[in-house]
Amino acid sequence: FFQRGQIKKMFVLFPDPHFKRKKHKARIITPQLLTEYAYFLGSGAELYVATDVMELFDYMVSTIEAHPLFTRVPDETVDEEIKKNILFSTEESMKVDRKGGSKNLACFR
Repeated sequence: FFQRGQIKKMFVLFPDPHFKRKKHKARIITPQLLTEYAYFLGSGAELYVATDVMELFDYMVSTIEAHPLFTRVPDETVDEEIKKNILFSTEESMKVDRKGGSKNLACFR
C-alpha cells in the first residue's frame, strides 16, 4: 500500500500495553517493526508515540532510542499544534482525562 519513504508522519497513540511478558512480541513498537516503519518513513519524517501507561512509555522510548534509524526530538521542539491534538483531541486522550490520568508523548525522526 505504501512506497518506500512515502510517509511523513506516523502516530502510535495509546496502544494496548500488552503487560504480560509473553505478549510483548505483540506490541506495536518492537525493534523489528521499527525497521519496517523506517523503510516507509521519508527522510526527516516523524514518529509520535503517546500513552498513559508509564511502563509502556519507558519501553517505547528506550526501544526507539536504541534503534539506529531514529533520533528523539527534544520535547520543547515538538510542534505545539500536533502535541495539542494528540494529548487533548483524541478519544483515548479524553478518556485518560476523565479518569484523571497523566499522558506521555515523545517524537522521533
